[in-house]
Amino acid sequence: MKRELTCINCPLGCSVTVTMEDDGTITQITGNTCKRGEIYARNEVTNPVRTITSTVKLEGGSSYSVPVKTLEAIPKDKMAQAMKEINQATIKAPVKVGDVVIKSIAQTGIPLVATANR
Repeated sequence: MKRELTCINCPLGCSVTVTMEDDGTITQITGNTCKRGEIYARNEVTNPVRTITSTVKLEGGSSYSVPVKTLEAIPKDKMAQAMKEINQATIKAPVKVGDVVIKSIAQTGIPLVATANR
């Protein structure tokens, strides 16, 4: 079985092919121009994850919202749940970079943090 992927680790966007056995064992990865592409492809077929960047409503500040991101990448299948939580969240000003907005986004144990001072 083969999976064709486009690497998202850098602007090159390499076309990577992952060849696997029927049991999911990876036998070959080709098309990447660097080690990061190989790591991305291996992770993408076994345990895809993404870092979420978004905004959360800010109360009592000069701006309407504050930019946020997950401190680490979360499982791809948790993204919809995470975005639902982010869209419902609010934080009160003042906010500093690194302040935790949601302690465990989508029950992953990974915090959502502010990425700007407001």
